[in-house]
Amino acid sequence: MDTLKQQLTSLLQYRPLWRAAFVISVLAIGFLATTDNPYPIPSSSSDKINHLVAFLELTILTRLAWPELRAIWFVPALLGFGLGIEIIQANLPYREFSLADLAADGAGIALGLLPWPGLRRLGKPDLRNSPGSL
Repeated sequence: MDTLKQQLTSLLQYRPLWRAAFVISVLAIGFLATTDNPYPIPSSSSDKINHLVAFLELTILTRLAWPELRAIWFVPALLGFGLGIEIIQANLPYREFSLADLAADGAGIALGLLPWPGLRRLGKPDLRNSPGSL
């Protein structure tokens, strides 16, 4: 029987789950960022905190879904997504463009790049567990 740690490690390494979660999150964030209807979802009263949390989540999901992908590739893509949202909002009568929102997106990405437990190079073997490390 697997231990809880082994089960969690196996779940963290199951990339299709994280890729599906990433796609769903991108669609949900895109929808919520462009709709004029208020939805009863848990959120902060500060729009900037909502941006920070959304892009923190997207960064962590990216790291789980594609652990071999370097930040140099996905950080500009996530920032581009944030900029795209702001450009679309600038053209909507009930939304507006905000550089502060883009800065909050960047802060969320930066937090997502910090070392998080369980995200340590999941695809690479840990030398501490190899037979030669004894």
